[in-house]
Amino acid sequence: MADHVQSLAQLENLCKQLYETTDTTTRLQAEKALVEFTNSPDCLSKCQLLLERGSSSYSQLLAATCLTKLVSRTNNPLPLEQRIDIRNYVLNYLATRPKLATFVTQALIQLYARITKLGWFDCQKDDYVFRNAITDVTRFLQDSVEYCIIGVTILSQLTNEINQADTTHPLTKHRKIASSFRDSSLFDIFTLSCNLLKQASGKNLNLNDESQHGLLMQLLKLTHNCLNFDFIGTSTDESSDDLCTVQIPTSWRSAFLDSSTLQLFFDLYHSIPPSFSPLVLSCLVQIASVRRSLFNNAERAKFLSHLVDGVKRILENPQSLSDPNNYHEFCRLLARLKSNYQLGELVKVENYPEVIRLIANFTVTSLQHWEFAPNSVHYLLSLWQRLAASVPYVKATEPHMLETYTPEVTKAYITSRLESVHIILRDGLEDPLEDTGLVQQQLDQLSTIGRCEYEKTCALLVQLFDQSAQSYQELLQSASASPMDIAVQEGRLTWLVYIIGAVIGGRVSFASTDEQDAMDGELVCRVLQLMNLTDSRLAQAGNEKLELAMLSFFEQFRKIYIGDQVQKSSKLYRRLSEVLGLNDETMVLSVFIGKIITNLKYWGRCEPITSKTLQLLNDLSIGYSSVRKLVKLSAVQFMLNNHTERMKISMSSSCCHSQQHLRLWPRCLAPIVSTSRRQRSQRLQFDVSSPNGILLFRETSKMITMYGNRILTLGEVPKDQVYALKLKGISICFSMLKAALSGSYVNFGVFRLYGDDALDNALQTFIKLLLSIPHSDLLDYPKLSQSYYSLLEVLTQDHMNFIASLEPHVIMYILSSISEGLTALDTMVCTGCCSCLDHIVTYLFKQLSRSTKKRTTPLNQESDRFLHIMQQHPEMIQQMLSTVLNIIIFEDCRNQWSMSRPLLGLILLNEKYFSDLRNSIVNSQPPEKQQAMHLCFENLMEGIERNLLTKNRDRFTQNLSAFRREVNDSMKNSTYGVNSNDMMS
Repeated sequence: MADHVQSLAQLENLCKQLYETTDTTTRLQAEKALVEFTNSPDCLSKCQLLLERGSSSYSQLLAATCLTKLVSRTNNPLPLEQRIDIRNYVLNYLATRPKLATFVTQALIQLYARITKLGWFDCQKDDYVFRNAITDVTRFLQDSVEYCIIGVTILSQLTNEINQADTTHPLTKHRKIASSFRDSSLFDIFTLSCNLLKQASGKNLNLNDESQHGLLMQLLKLTHNCLNFDFIGTSTDESSDDLCTVQIPTSWRSAFLDSSTLQLFFDLYHSIPPSFSPLVLSCLVQIASVRRSLFNNAERAKFLSHLVDGVKRILENPQSLSDPNNYHEFCRLLARLKSNYQLGELVKVENYPEVIRLIANFTVTSLQHWEFAPNSVHYLLSLWQRLAASVPYVKATEPHMLETYTPEVTKAYITSRLESVHIILRDGLEDPLEDTGLVQQQLDQLSTIGRCEYEKTCALLVQLFDQSAQSYQELLQSASASPMDIAVQEGRLTWLVYIIGAVIGGRVSFASTDEQDAMDGELVCRVLQLMNLTDSRLAQAGNEKLELAMLSFFEQFRKIYIGDQVQKSSKLYRRLSEVLGLNDETMVLSVFIGKIITNLKYWGRCEPITSKTLQLLNDLSIGYSSVRKLVKLSAVQFMLNNHTERMKISMSSSCCHSQQHLRLWPRCLAPIVSTSRRQRSQRLQFDVSSPNGILLFRETSKMITMYGNRILTLGEVPKDQVYALKLKGISICFSMLKAALSGSYVNFGVFRLYGDDALDNALQTFIKLLLSIPHSDLLDYPKLSQSYYSLLEVLTQDHMNFIASLEPHVIMYILSSISEGLTALDTMVCTGCCSCLDHIVTYLFKQLSRSTKKRTTPLNQESDRFLHIMQQHPEMIQQMLSTVLNIIIFEDCRNQWSMSRPLLGLILLNEKYFSDLRNSIVNSQPPEKQQAMHLCFENLMEGIERNLLTKNRDRFTQNLSAFRREVNDSMKNSTYGVNSNDMMS
């Protein structure tokens, strides 16, 4: 007994040190000791002792946390009876100790939720013992407000826990639990929550009472968790929030056909303090997003009518919307009106004319107050974008009135952005133009809105542009002009150039007329004239933001009016010819190239401008017809003849070690990657006797070697900059080499025949770059993963002799990277690894077969050494055999065919190991299932010969499909199979 007391005191002291001490060393020692405690055999009994006798809240928190870890572990799980006891103990503990610290209560509720979720399918005497959540909390709900809060929080946490997948258990198991919970319990919990909310709203809630305040908050959280449940396993991404549809089950129809459900939340919004309103509005957002197919047409119209009436009431009493959180959620609610309902349905709502007027006024006011909740504007613009895009398709006879209101929204956006410039510069505020991602998102939305009633949009832009351009020109000519006045006009022109580019890009959303193309011409002329003015001043001064706006404009113009797939517009070119003398696309392309050269000349040290300029050049080189016109331009001929040497000089210069230049190199390399890829799309073809393919590869090799050698001289790169400064460029080098090796325009044997080291240099640089990358980075950065494994696939397929010639540590590094890639979440990476492994295993099998036969020609030195390395390290190939087999048997294998290809070779190379593996898996099954599992393995190798011919491989792939089905059937309802992968790790 004394030992228990002493042990308890030590644990409590460690908890105090962990949570209260300010000394780092003491805290780390306490943390280490507590980790050892968590893993100790008597952890369970000591946790109960801490809960029973612990004198501090921290010791109770430790006990709850440790118990949660114990019930969550996948190996050596706690027996069912023990988990039932813990569940019951937690409920009793919460019921008898109402004054626990909040974080302790939360930790205990988390423990209850975890036990319930993981034991959802556990039976005791034909009873699912963990499915009685509502019964479990009934005693709490029938007690005081404090206990009621605990009961509601239990249901809320349970709903949230079951909705969230975790990484320690298979996704398929999570979905089975979530689906069963949805079908058996979720609607009852939602109904209970709504009924409790109705009871609460029917009483005069005293929200000054903290307990009643807490109860209402927990009820709203519970309701929101129910509505936010992932009903069909789509794991919706919040970044695509505005596209979300809530897949309410058909069995819930009654709740949504009953208008009182919707009315409950609108009434709550108006009757409770603004601090609660965001959660109410979040619930309304989910309710507004229920799937369309839940209703027939008449039911949907009725539901929409109630919804619009509620929105109208909020707009007529907007006081609470001064709270940023309320405002944000209400903007989301407005966006759902169009994402989930058609314009033809909205116009038929009785109060539509008044509602669309109120929404337009609300939007205009919001846009004018540009500094308030800028992230919420996205939802308002999304609503108007969708409304405007629907105009050509609406068939209802009722007027939509968008021709009246979209110009008001467009004008409010444009004028508010221009008016903000002076205030931002005067007060030193954060400039929205700094956030190019947010600006581009808003411009994409405005491009559609502005194209609705385009005549009004164009007239406004012409008027505002002419005013600012004239003022700007006058200021430049004035000796007494203040820098502030010039900066204001440059800021206004920056916004206007961005917006003009956006509305030109919006042409793709609407059927355009000749008159509208002529309007585009008016706008284009003005931007090009401004460009001429600003370019003429670059030797003295330039404005980075205005230049970025110009590049954005050029990109939009290119998409619409240049390229293979666009219709050439005589009206646009007629206006360009009249004003600027640009008669056709070739002359416009010369303007593009002139701008690109100017930017590279004057903005070479500005990474954002140089990057986007090179991207523009890359995009221009994609179209077949535009490429043919480009290469005829004298400026382009000059660039083609000089760009490689200029890049070499740049890379050799001392300034290349700056972070700025390191970020630019990948952009410089990108056009070469683009050129290397062209052979596949038949845009780059050389005659069989032409040396051009060899010359192109030689230049590519020089570039890779030059860049690789420079990047390898870098010192330690900060982790947060390693991708931008190092890995991005390496990834592009890998892509470039892969494109060059697989382009089918070089016979690589020529290089060795004539003593040319271009191929060897490129491959050796690849190895050096690869060895400079930690294994973890190969999988942590998706673009690097894809470029590396794609290149490795080509090398193992066509250059296996080179792989075989590598040093042992390099070969082991490559094999380890393949082994890790087999379990990657990215299916492309996993499939590529299977292909690489197949090529390597096939090479090994062929060389081994040759070495065991009498042969007239000995194995070459590389093959001999490679075989020797593999024989020295059989564990690597054996580990990959285990991994592949484990994925096929125990996991949700999404690329079974790819997995099957290397598996046969792995088995044939490791027959004894495979036999041991098979016996181990069979013996891990329950006795009554071992014979069935043994038969599965017998059938897998039925009719398979000891060769890797195509016919034999195909037979094995067919056998493997049947094997996987039979194994899954055999392991159903078996608790043994899940842990079999422990043996294979």
